[in-house]
Amino acid sequence: MSTLQNILAIPELRRRILFTLGMLAVYRIGCHVPTPGIDAQVLAKFFEGTEGTLLGMVSAFTGGALERMTIFALGIMPYISASIILQLLTVVFEPLEKLSKEGEQGRKKITQWTRYGTIMLAIIQGFGIAVGLQAMVGPAGEPVVPAPGPGFIFMTVLTLTAGTAFIMWLGEQITERGIGNGISLIIFAGIVAAMPSAIVNTIRLVDTGAMTPTVVIFIMALMMAVVAAIIYMERAQRRVPIHYAKRVVGMRNMGGQASHLPLKINMSGVIPPIFASSIMMFPATVAQMIDVPWVQLIAGVMTPDHWIYNVFYVAFIVFFCYFYTAVTFNPVNVAENVKNQGGFVPGVRPGKETADYLDTVLGRLTFAGAIYVSVVCVLPTLMISQLNVPFFFGGTSLLIVVGVGMDTASQIEAHLISRSYEGFMKGVTLKGRHG
Repeated sequence: MSTLQNILAIPELRRRILFTLGMLAVYRIGCHVPTPGIDAQVLAKFFEGTEGTLLGMVSAFTGGALERMTIFALGIMPYISASIILQLLTVVFEPLEKLSKEGEQGRKKITQWTRYGTIMLAIIQGFGIAVGLQAMVGPAGEPVVPAPGPGFIFMTVLTLTAGTAFIMWLGEQITERGIGNGISLIIFAGIVAAMPSAIVNTIRLVDTGAMTPTVVIFIMALMMAVVAAIIYMERAQRRVPIHYAKRVVGMRNMGGQASHLPLKINMSGVIPPIFASSIMMFPATVAQMIDVPWVQLIAGVMTPDHWIYNVFYVAFIVFFCYFYTAVTFNPVNVAENVKNQGGFVPGVRPGKETADYLDTVLGRLTFAGAIYVSVVCVLPTLMISQLNVPFFFGGTSLLIVVGVGMDTASQIEAHLISRSYEGFMKGVTLKGRHG
């Protein structure tokens, strides 16, 4: 209560938190505004049993907006896709790399291109969804779209694209005028919105005797343990010592101090499980649309409760962890920057040997991080198959929720400490994912 009083006692922080909550409320209201021209009841029947498919995963990230086909059905995924594409191009395309190093002006230009890319992806995805909706039918053969045609396609593309643009604007407003990262908080709100229904389903299972109270207590304890493990691993670092040689600049002695280079265990964040999930869920998604024997056979094997699925899933996560880390962290550039600043790693020659040393350390860290991410992502499958858990616990969603929670809490703590108040949590120094 004292911490809450401290937060409310700071007018600026209070305004920022209330503004953030208001924008998230607007987002959740928009998640229930339907797209025109769709039979909602038939669509709900079509989405029954989509758990474990690409549609189910995207619908979870949009807080159920895709399943209800609302104006926010695309969610913020086009913006995330455009950001990832621009980030990868910045590494492999030299003009973009130079632009990213031009300071604030270069970042503004890249942000502007990201917005344009988001609109283009939203138009393409909206068109694909509109065409797909016209071909969807319910269990009894009733069409999802009662009046298909060019008018419906145009209206759907316009509605979904405008919804994505509005969500993108909401996220930027939260980042600028609220607290925390706006885009991350929107994803966070979409995932957390499914928790009340999961709790209700759990209570219903206990009432009917399908799940015992002992199992519920075990699940709650396991959830707390997994969350604690994620927080520990996301904050974990390998600190490579850096020493700076003494040098004379004018009349002053500079350098001669020791520092360190922090390397996170999970350098790639949640990108690897997102990519791996998209690839692994593709067969099940295709199988819903194509009734071919060999496609159905592959889809039957590639289900989350099959061991072959889990083996490939872990393999893809490990691959994308190494791939994305190699794209976002260049040991050669880091070693060159350390050398130019007069620094060196004790016992390692500056230049190429330092780059090789950093590459070796990063490779070992990435392997540990990939194993950690794989365990967290495979855990939901085991709980659903072995304990009959009625909700998708863990995986990418839990990584996002915990990471965003840490970031937001660290920003609130920074506001409190800057005004001589106690931190957000007594005796604990919170660090964000990039802290």
